[in-house]
Amino acid sequence: ATDIPDWCYIEALGIGHYNFSDFLTPTKKELDTMWEKSPIAHIENATAPTLIGLGMRDRRVPPSQGIEYYHALRSKKVPTKLLVYEDCDHAIDGVASEADFWINTKKWFDEHLRP
Repeated sequence: ATDIPDWCYIEALGIGHYNFSDFLTPTKKELDTMWEKSPIAHIENATAPTLIGLGMRDRRVPPSQGIEYYHALRSKKVPTKLLVYEDCDHAIDGVASEADFWINTKKWFDEHLRP
């Protein structure tokens, strides 16, 4: 379960709010719009080196989506690194995890950004 179950409606469909008392399943058109805005739908265009950090207790974005994206990028030979933090949620904010994330981010930029 997520703490923002209306995210797809708000962000992908741009409807502004979601009425939980009138739950409706997404229509085919709405699902198509969500797919069109999904990063995985555009994986064939991905070329930028990508660093992914995942909190495995994330309730906002299922970690499985980040893992799927990681594997999809690697299958396209895009330079990709996956950082996994077992005890973190959406915010990678444990002291050791956050330090590790920022150190790895700095290393990633040093390796992949041109001076």
